[in-house]
Amino acid sequence: MRSSVLALALAASLAAEAGAAPGGAAGPASAPDRRGATWAPADPAHRWSFPRDHHAHREYRNEWWYLTGTVEDAAAPGRRLGYQVTFFRVGLVREPPALDSAWATGGAVMAHLAITDPGAGTHRFAEVLWRDVPMLGGFGADGDPVLAWAVAPPGTAGRWALTLAADGAFALSARDDAQGIALELVARPERPVVLQGPNGYSRKAAAPGHASLYYSFTRMATSGTVTLGGRARAVRGTSWMDREMGSSQLAPAQVGWDWFALRLADGRDLMLYALRRADGTVDFRRATLVTPDGAVRWLDADAWRAEPLGRWRSEATGAEYPLGWTVTVPSAGIRLTVRPELEAAENVSSRVPGLAYWEGPVRLTGPDGRAAGEGYVELTGYGARARPPI
Repeated sequence: MRSSVLALALAASLAAEAGAAPGGAAGPASAPDRRGATWAPADPAHRWSFPRDHHAHREYRNEWWYLTGTVEDAAAPGRRLGYQVTFFRVGLVREPPALDSAWATGGAVMAHLAITDPGAGTHRFAEVLWRDVPMLGGFGADGDPVLAWAVAPPGTAGRWALTLAADGAFALSARDDAQGIALELVARPERPVVLQGPNGYSRKAAAPGHASLYYSFTRMATSGTVTLGGRARAVRGTSWMDREMGSSQLAPAQVGWDWFALRLADGRDLMLYALRRADGTVDFRRATLVTPDGAVRWLDADAWRAEPLGRWRSEATGAEYPLGWTVTVPSAGIRLTVRPELEAAENVSSRVPGLAYWEGPVRLTGPDGRAAGEGYVELTGYGARARPPI
C-alpha cells in the first residue's frame, strides 16, 4: 500500500510554492497536470518485466521504493534495530518546462531514513527533499544500476542511493550526520516477486480509477552496517521491499491507512492495508498472504480483521495512533497479537508542512503467547492535518 499520502503532501507543498495545482492527486486517474498533459492511470494489463520495472516510470504521477527491515547487532546478539529507507518520485508536470535552465524540472525527489533502537528507546528520522535535477537527485533509466538517489542533507557529504546489482540484490546507502544515523546495507531477495493484487493491480477504492501497480519482495536477506550516535555496527537480518506507481490512489473521502508487512515464524508472509475515512471508519481494505513456497493468495475485505488493542498520543504532533492489534485470517488459521517494539516511532517532517506518520518495527505473538514473527507497520492520516487540503 504505502505512502501516497506522503507523496500527496509533498505534491501539495511544492505546488503551493510554485503556484501550481497538483492535478490528479485525489481525482480521476487520468487527471491533467497544470499544463494540460495527462498522467497515465495504473494499467491492470501492465506487462511486467524485471529488472525494467524496478526503474522509474515517469508516465505516472507518483512512485516509490520502500524498504523496511529488522536487523541484529552482530556484536550484541539479541539487540534488534529497525530501519526504513524510502525514495519518492513526485511529478508536478508530465514534461519539464521548456526553459534554458539546469533547474527546470517536472517533479521532485524526496527520501526518508529512520532507525529505531527499541533497546535504547530511540527513533531517529532524517529526510531530504530536492528538485529532480542532475545536480541534486533523480532516478536511473532502465539499465542503469542506480534506481534512485539524492544529495545528502545539508551538512552531510555524499548522497543517498538505492542501487540494483547484476545478481538482483539491492544496495542502500544513506546518512545524516546531524542526526547521527547512517546505513550501508545490501538486501537480497530470498523469494520471487509478489504482485499485490491480480497482475499487480492494487485497488484502493470501490470506485474505478483509484489504484496503483504494486509489487513486493517480502523476504530479503540483509547485511551491512547501521550507524547510531556515530558508531557503526555490523548487522544482519531481514527486509521487506514495496514498490508502487500510479497517478490517482486515494479516493476523495479517504485520509490515510493502516499498513502491515508481517513475516510469520512459520514461513508465511502477510500484507494488510485498510484505508480510512476522516471519521476513522474503514473505506476499503485488502490483503495478500504468501506461503513459504512463494504461492500468493489475495484476500478480500471479509477474509481478515485487524482490531486495535490500544492507542499512543504523540507529544510532537498531538496525533493519536492505534498501537497494538489482534490480526486474524480465519481461513488460514492465523490469529496474531501485533505489538510495536517502540511506541514513539513517529516520523515528523521539517520540510513538508503537516507531514507526519508512524512507522516502526513490530513483534508478533500467537494465541499461546509464543513468538510468532516480526514485521513493520505504517500509519498515515492521523492527527489534525490528516490529509493535505488538495
